[in-house]
This record gives sequence, C-alpha cells and structure tokens, in this order.
Amino acid sequence: MSVVAFTIVCMIASYLVCGIPFGLLVAKTKGVDVRKAGSGNIGMTNVARTVGGKAAALTFLLDVFKGTICVLLARFLLARLFLGGEWALTTPQQPLGWSASFVWASCVLGHIFSPYLGFHGGKGISVGLGAGLGLCWPVALLALAVFLLVAIPSRYVSLGSICAAIALPTWAFVFGFTPTAMIAPIATCALVIWSHRANIERLRNGTENKFTLHKDKKV
Repeated sequence: MSVVAFTIVCMIASYLVCGIPFGLLVAKTKGVDVRKAGSGNIGMTNVARTVGGKAAALTFLLDVFKGTICVLLARFLLARLFLGGEWALTTPQQPLGWSASFVWASCVLGHIFSPYLGFHGGKGISVGLGAGLGLCWPVALLALAVFLLVAIPSRYVSLGSICAAIALPTWAFVFGFTPTAMIAPIATCALVIWSHRANIERLRNGTENKFTLHKDKKV
C-alpha cells in the first residue's frame, strides 16, 4: 500500500468516525432533539443552551476524543507501516507528516457533513481541537487560546470560533508545517468559516445570540 492509498483509507475512516453526532445522542438521553431546539445545531453550544452544562461538557469531551483518537491512530499506523516505527517522523513538519495532517481535515469534514444526518452536522470546532491536539498540540492550544480570548469577553462563541479558525494556518506556518501539510489547516479554516456563514451574517446584523447555559435537564 502506498502512503497516498493509506491516507485515503484513514481519511475515510476518520470521516465516518467523526461524523458520529455525539451532541444529538447525548441530548436525546435527556429527551431533547437538538435539531428541533435552539439553533438546531448538534454541537456543544446548542446542547448547552437547550439541555445544560453537563450534557454540553460530555458532548465536548466526546467530540474532542473522536478527533484526537483518529489522528493519533493514523500517526501510529503511519509510523509502523512506512517509517520504521519512528513516531517523531509523523509530525506535520516532516516529509510524510502531510498524511496525518490530511486526516485532521477529514475529521472536521466528517463532523460538519455527518453521513448519518444527511450530510448535516456541527460547526467542527471541538473535533478540530481534538484532531489538532493529536497532530500538533501547540498549534491546537494556541488556536484555543484565541478562541477563549475572543469568546469569553464577547460571549459570542461563533466569533471566537471564527477567529480561532483564522489563526490555525498562521500558527501552523509559525510551527513549520511543510507546504503540503499546510493544506489541512487552510482547508479546516475554510470549512469552519463556511459552517459559520449564518452566524457571520447575524454578527453583521447584530442579531447573533450570546452564549447562555440552560439549567441541566434530568433524565
């Protein structure tokens, strides 16, 4: 198997795994269909608004985990199959690191275009963070810092998410991603901004909802 074929297989598998709508599943255990409540989104923010903090925290953790595990597993297999087990050579700064980087983008793609929900899904932030942690944790944490610096004072999660997405390619460049590996953070940035197109319009019009937390629902 070539590295290209290996990467395609990992991308497809990661797309399918990261398409699992944990926000919808968690909310349903509380008797809420988040597609019919609040913004209608299946992500952590809408779960927080419509179900509560505990459900939102669980959604966040599960979405982060699915992204992290997909990228880490892809890196492990890449090292074992093509790099003599050298884990350090799977980073996006190395010649074959683009493979794991592409898997990162496929994780976000799966979450936004879930194959289990008619190719609709979340906004890709939590899973993007998780996949980023599995690929290059400094870049992921710096993007998270941008999110927090914007979202906390403004209480606009969407604005924080957009700014974090824009920061991704910048931090990836600073940390020395190869030109091919740079395709993934650029694509991820574009995907996240596209998924927030309605939020961008509401931000422009001054009608975007600020973050609120619903009182936790009991089962």
